[in-house]
Order: sequence, then C-alpha cells, then structure tokens
Amino acid sequence: MKKITRIWHGVTNANHADEYLKYVEDTGMKQYRSIPGNLSAKLLRRVEGNQCHFLTVTEWDSYDSIKKFAGEDYQKAKYYELDKNYLLEFEEHVVHYETFEY
Repeated sequence: MKKITRIWHGVTNANHADEYLKYVEDTGMKQYRSIPGNLSAKLLRRVEGNQCHFLTVTEWDSYDSIKKFAGEDYQKAKYYELDKNYLLEFEEHVVHYETFEY
C-alpha cells in the first residue's frame, strides 16, 4: 500500500522545548489525528546547543486527505496562532514523500 509522508520542520530556543512540545501535541498533532485519511502522526525533537529542532512526520492515505488538513496549497506549511511565540523561523513549505512498506 502506497502512503504519502508529510514532514514539517521547526526550530525553537532550547529553553522552550518542553513548552513547545506540549503546544504542538495540543494543536497540530491533535488536528492531524482528527482528519480522515491520516494514518499516523509522529513528533520528533532534537536539542542542539541552544536550539531545539522539531519534526512532525505524518502518514496519509492520499494527497486529498492531506488537503483536508492543509488546504488546497497542501505543500505550504500550516502554522497555529501561538507558533509566533516559539518558532525562530517559519519555513514556507513542507516536504512530501511517497512511502512504501514491505
């Protein structure tokens, strides 16, 4: 079964890592899982010096399902209201990969 994997990347100050983790759990991760066609949602975190990198890695059954989450311009990153309080930069796009399991 072919899936689509969507990956978003964000960076915060390391001292906000735990607070931002909770925020992403309550916003993006919760919304991902509520969308029909979302197959999985993972949140990765890595502290590197005074910064913390976050990746959301989600799997979907189709691009149409991704559009239910992200809108028609599904390659654009989706941000939430309080992201501006945490993120050091706002990457404009996410990446998508066709994903194959064996």
